[in-house]
Amino acid sequence: MKIVCIGRNYGEHAKELGNAIPDEPVVFLKPPSALVPTGGPVRLPAFSNDIHHEIELVYSIFHKNGKAQADKVTIGLDLTARDLQMDLKAKGLPWEKAKAFDGSAYVAERSLAIESFPPTGHIDFMLKRNGKVAQAGHSGQMLFNITALIAHVERYMALDNGDLLFSGTPAGVGRIEAGDRLEGYLLGELVFDLKVEAAATGR
Repeated sequence: MKIVCIGRNYGEHAKELGNAIPDEPVVFLKPPSALVPTGGPVRLPAFSNDIHHEIELVYSIFHKNGKAQADKVTIGLDLTARDLQMDLKAKGLPWEKAKAFDGSAYVAERSLAIESFPPTGHIDFMLKRNGKVAQAGHSGQMLFNITALIAHVERYMALDNGDLLFSGTPAGVGRIEAGDRLEGYLLGELVFDLKVEAAATGR
């Protein structure tokens, strides 16, 4: 299983980090070990003092008539070691270490069939941190929709059944700390409720 992620797919998020609006999808990968087990908790890594939450729509991939497409959607967290990412970017180095570390992704267990949404319907989602709304957005705000994302990714790598595609985050990303409670909502319904814990020894 591959975890394919898209960066800067919401214009306001790109702006809040001082990044240019991309003219094509920004693609990076996470390993399967990045996934936090269902129910959590989220554990902060010891190598960073600035882990940020990024709530995203996550699409699962399946093939129909030999063509990759999204069959289900849920929400997930793309966690970023922002201090490490900024340092790596300043040095002109790849920033996988800031994005692909173990425990840097969470995917809600419940998902919805794509076919249950009308073609023009938007998928709303939201993250609350300690009971307050931190991020909120919908699929209509994406610079590149899911069909365009799949087509772009498949120019470079095949997508297989069961692969996950994180589609980008809206504005409002911010630091999380030990003791935080993170609640994810899909179409107004709570689909995950996670605790944040301090770094494990040595990690």
